[in-house]
Amino acid sequence: MRMSTLFVRTLRDDPADAELPGHKLLVRAGYIRRVAPGIYTWLPLGMRVLAKVEAIIREEMDAIGAQEVKFPALLPREPYEATNRWTEYGPNLFKLQDRKENDMLLGPTHEEMFCLAVKDMYSSYKDLPLSLYQIQNKYRDEARPRAGILRGREFIMKDSYSFDIDSAGLQKSYDLHRQAYTKIFNRLGFEYVIVHADSGAMGGSASEEFLAVSPHGEDTFVRDESGYAANVEAVEVPQAPKQQVTVGDSHVEPTPDTPTIATLVDALNAGHPRSDNRPWTAADTLKNVLVMLRQPDGTREPLAIGVPGDRDVDAKRLEAKVSPAEVEPFEEKDFAAYPQLAKGYIGPGALGEDNGIRYLLDPSIAEGSAWVTGADQPGHHVIDLVYGRDFTADGTIQAAEIKEGDPSPSGQGTLSLARGIEMGHIFQLGTKYAEALGLKVLDESGKLTTVTMGSYGVGVTRAVGVIAEDNLDDAGLIWPRTVAPADVHIVATGKDDAVYLKAEEIVRELESLHLEVLYDDRPKVSPGVKFKDAELIGVPTIVVVGKGLADGVVEIKDRRSGERREVPVSSVVGEVLGEINASKA
Repeated sequence: MRMSTLFVRTLRDDPADAELPGHKLLVRAGYIRRVAPGIYTWLPLGMRVLAKVEAIIREEMDAIGAQEVKFPALLPREPYEATNRWTEYGPNLFKLQDRKENDMLLGPTHEEMFCLAVKDMYSSYKDLPLSLYQIQNKYRDEARPRAGILRGREFIMKDSYSFDIDSAGLQKSYDLHRQAYTKIFNRLGFEYVIVHADSGAMGGSASEEFLAVSPHGEDTFVRDESGYAANVEAVEVPQAPKQQVTVGDSHVEPTPDTPTIATLVDALNAGHPRSDNRPWTAADTLKNVLVMLRQPDGTREPLAIGVPGDRDVDAKRLEAKVSPAEVEPFEEKDFAAYPQLAKGYIGPGALGEDNGIRYLLDPSIAEGSAWVTGADQPGHHVIDLVYGRDFTADGTIQAAEIKEGDPSPSGQGTLSLARGIEMGHIFQLGTKYAEALGLKVLDESGKLTTVTMGSYGVGVTRAVGVIAEDNLDDAGLIWPRTVAPADVHIVATGKDDAVYLKAEEIVRELESLHLEVLYDDRPKVSPGVKFKDAELIGVPTIVVVGKGLADGVVEIKDRRSGERREVPVSSVVGEVLGEINASKA
């Protein structure tokens, strides 16, 4: 690759639409270019990194016996209708019609296609186990595409599926994929954790996510000292044990101008002191949060969630529990439709299925516990309202926020919170899709049995974004050697023909050793610009052929450490080769 002819333009300023450091550098260094929100063109340097990520994934998938296929991205409606995902995907699905007005979609994921292919070709338990995978473009109409290639509307994913005769076989396939994923992410070179995850609309009996640890991550996960780790959506708060009622009858008190928990607590402490002389806190109040759920068919229904006043409802936990419905704000028009609701003073008395509003409580709210909550009339709250005595709910929901220091579900210590980017997700799907599409084979007894499936995804383009976010400095990108666009970046500086002749000679020698070389041969570009471009692009080893050539030396720079050293020009190829081999050892 010669910089004089390479299709690249580096930028000195950050693009206006880029949010994260790695995203900015990928654009500035000429790896990707924005086409529209969530849609990017991959340029030659980016394609080289992407190809190396794909190669690592292929090697590890092939190593567990998975076989590669490739399905089309443009798909018919019917299979997705059979699994109900034509509706369940809602507005995230790109839908279109062909010239004959047949409904089509752009594939968001391909469970149906894999399932039908196996159904078409296999009919006996003797054909199983089977694992198939593809590396394919996917399309999802994200409501909020962000962070460049970390959350796009068109992206590349590796999705694979295992097919087994029973759950024992599924467990073996799942374990093989889990081991392969560990090797993939170890080779890609970023910090990650494996966490328990919520299966959501995908269904299945078990699910784990591979999260790249990053302050820029959209996912929050928890862990404790014992090694327990989980996405917050998968954290199960135990049901609080029943308590003995220790308070008298509930009583409504005037609490004017207290529409928030903070103002309520201040009013309680000022005008309604507790009998035990302990000050009121937010944890003594019951907050009732209203949302609207939009079902895939477009219908809307209200939902109320009761949580302790010192907690908020976690949007991602709630979305996971109500999927495939989407969560929308409870608007003024919705309050108008339910006149029993006193905005800012909503209590359990106005809620519940009898009132047309399903009411679910956080499981930390114990039967027999007493609360201060809205009295369903403006400017009033009810004190000593006891759950199970004075009010009930329609069930529980795991939707309250998880806080640093909460008891761990493992029973060992407390939870700490961190941020991560989802890089891989593995599911034990079971028979959900096979049942819907009639994927059955004859078992050893000659009886038809439904095949049990596993599903396993890796974000391929997302991996490039994560590696970029994890490997950079103020000057530019610093690629791990396993995925770098080249092994070495040769920079020829100055106007002396001898410099360019020697640089060409070094390039040829390195390429004869099957090393990938990026050569900055631009004759009319200043040394300063070339040095800045080399640091911006981020190849691990930089060799500068310049004024030192007159003294028989060239400079080798390690991009990650910044260490520079001069070596005799006669030994530069050996030095570079040694550095590359050492880094791969």
